[in-house]
Amino acid sequence: MTATAGQSKRTRATGESFFSRIIRWILIAFFDAGAIWFIIQALTLGFDQIAIVLGIIVLMLNAIFLWPKAYPYRWMALGLSFMIMFTIYPMVFTLYVAFTNYGDGHLLTKNQALPLIEKITYLPEGAPSYTWTAFKSADGNYALWLVDAEGNTFLGKPGEPIAAARPGDPGIGEADAKGIPASIAGYERINALVAVTDQNLPEILFGAEGAGGVKITSPTTASALEQRFIYDPDNDLFVDQSNGDIYNNVHGTFTTKDGKTIKPGFREVVGFENFINFLTSPALRGPLVTILIWNFIFPAVSVLSTFALGLAIAIMYNDKDFPFKKVIRTLLLIPYTIPSVITILIWRGMFSPEFGIINRMIEPLFGWAPPWTTEAFWARAAILIVNLWLGFPYMMLITSGALQSIPGDLYEAATVDGASGWKRFTKITLPLLLVAVGPLLIASFIFNFNNFGLIYLFIGGGPPIAGASTQAGYTDILISYVYNLAFASGGRGVQYGFASAISLVLFILVGSITLVQYKFTNMWEEVSENV
Repeated sequence: MTATAGQSKRTRATGESFFSRIIRWILIAFFDAGAIWFIIQALTLGFDQIAIVLGIIVLMLNAIFLWPKAYPYRWMALGLSFMIMFTIYPMVFTLYVAFTNYGDGHLLTKNQALPLIEKITYLPEGAPSYTWTAFKSADGNYALWLVDAEGNTFLGKPGEPIAAARPGDPGIGEADAKGIPASIAGYERINALVAVTDQNLPEILFGAEGAGGVKITSPTTASALEQRFIYDPDNDLFVDQSNGDIYNNVHGTFTTKDGKTIKPGFREVVGFENFINFLTSPALRGPLVTILIWNFIFPAVSVLSTFALGLAIAIMYNDKDFPFKKVIRTLLLIPYTIPSVITILIWRGMFSPEFGIINRMIEPLFGWAPPWTTEAFWARAAILIVNLWLGFPYMMLITSGALQSIPGDLYEAATVDGASGWKRFTKITLPLLLVAVGPLLIASFIFNFNNFGLIYLFIGGGPPIAGASTQAGYTDILISYVYNLAFASGGRGVQYGFASAISLVLFILVGSITLVQYKFTNMWEEVSENV
């Protein structure tokens, strides 16, 4: 009676009936079963990190839906799950990748790479070689009719020892004019041209594993191949059976003392190597210094220019007697309403040295037009002009609102005291304005510090920096440089580990800049208190 009363009391407290509780447990059980199956599959395929993240999410959801005190979190369960999977996990994974050699040639885990290396075969000296004819069964299995150099004939099937056979033997048809059986029981002879189009055929081992099996090595030849690399797990090395070379594990690539390597490599933790290369490599130092300096100049000039123009327009249209100010202000907002991708592409066409309208207007007047895409100064100037067009409407909007909040009594008192227009602007308008829009200016600086879209769409980071060992341009910022390293390295292979290391450095830079700028925001607040 006491237990039943207590259960009824808890049921009334949570507002959940016994039946709905049973349904909830059943749904959780089905969810857990599916999640466990998925986690096991992920572990089997070598995706340990995904399995761990999914395990954390499953445990969290079970706690939320089974623990009565966690009831309020049920409404946030889906959001928390997505936050862990798509926000927290990518951040943690990026941190992990920054300390690894993850990239082209090292995309697999070690457990995935080892079987692929062990599948590599070679043709030993003196190994038997045959000419072949393919036969195929109705269910897609193959058999080979093999003829050696002495004219001896054999029948090879996957998983079965290669056996001597002759046309006319049981299950084997009579020979044609070339001495090849017209048929084999359960198999149909296929044309050699048709056979070689099957990309899976060269991967099939005909014969028993490790007992003289053969593989197709050319459109006419099948040979008795042997495993080339034998793995020694105790010493973590491979021995080349063809010549005796020893390949030791060097940062995820099995390498000999004279520099020969085996592909594929695999992911491995390399410590601070990526960061050291970023900071000390002579080959990277030149473009990185240039890119880093421009990365600070670009957002600083962008914020100052857009803020100055937006504020000037806002002050101009803050005058009550300005004619048609609503119509003109609406027209000035057009750049802000058009998608930036379209605007950037339009400006790129306008700045085209050969066909752009800007150079066609300038050249007749001055006999010369700026090389917007081939010289560093003019390319950077073009980027800043485009960003000014994209950014000033936003600054005009926020400064217009901030100007309305400044009391008019302050201006009247300053005018009575004989303050000039410039004094009123520098001593009243600007300090009070910066208090209101200061955080937005910081946000604009951070946005432009990572403004990948403008750099990539307008000029792709060009023009290229001469002599740079990596794909780098004069208008590249760190984020576009990271992209080039990771995804557009021009045949050099992706370098996710190095790109992730630079991303962490970028995060530290942006975070430091933000902290410093918020200190300036506090200074603006102190100035405004004295106005």
